[in-house]
Amino acid sequence: MTATADANSAAGVLYVVATPIGNLEDISARALRILKEVSLIAAEDTRHSSRLLQHFGISTPLAACHDHNERDEGRFLERLLAGGDVALISDAGTPLISDPGFHLVRQVRAAGIRVVPIPGACALIAALSAAGLPSDRFAFEGFLPAKVAGRRARLEALREESRTLLFYEAPHRLLDSLRDMADVFGEARPAVLGRELTKTFETLQGLPLGELVRWVKADSNQQRGECVLVVAGWQAPASEDALDAGALRILDLLLAELPLKRAAAVAAEITGVRKNLLYQAALERKA
Repeated sequence: MTATADANSAAGVLYVVATPIGNLEDISARALRILKEVSLIAAEDTRHSSRLLQHFGISTPLAACHDHNERDEGRFLERLLAGGDVALISDAGTPLISDPGFHLVRQVRAAGIRVVPIPGACALIAALSAAGLPSDRFAFEGFLPAKVAGRRARLEALREESRTLLFYEAPHRLLDSLRDMADVFGEARPAVLGRELTKTFETLQGLPLGELVRWVKADSNQQRGECVLVVAGWQAPASEDALDAGALRILDLLLAELPLKRAAAVAAEITGVRKNLLYQAALERKA
């Protein structure tokens, strides 16, 4: 056995501990025990996490581990190499899911130190489990770009993704993101807004994207708090030769008012059907 292996066999353990996303009852007994037993807790925001620890009577020391210091902060690795156990937590939910911590975990694993997950609450999984949309295959996209051009480019790249899509979104950008989704994916695409999950004013509202835009716009309370958006994946028409009656009716109405190419483009935005398929159908109907 090498000297490195000897040293690491005596090293501590890094526990990646999930904490509640709202309701404090959602923390596990195992998580509470680990937080009490480790020698140090690495937290995204020590002020925020200190309130959680105080609630459960935990006096373990806290140290900051966030985007601004996690890459060059060696004290956690030093503590582990010296034999001390460390717990990594985020402000809420499971660490590393759109939260800091990745660089620390990678550094610890590279040093041959054991990393142990302590599972628990996760907003995206909670939303998916209650959305009523296909959950056998899904893609988590985190936060969309804040600027319009970047956000729409990302959505365009996902337009024909068949898996259920999950996004986190800041409340002040929620309405703009929903509008862009309705434009890019089509107003008829099913979606569910999960807001303030497990908290007092929890919302789970499922509507087609176009209706969801109008619903959120009409109620400013829905533009507050933590948001998860679950959007159905793109579904190909049953065959290349047949569009559903609803899509064809929309196309016919648009052809009566718009040039052929524009009618196909607008119909694609409304229905989520591929533009080239609608364009071919429009050519046939004009002929």
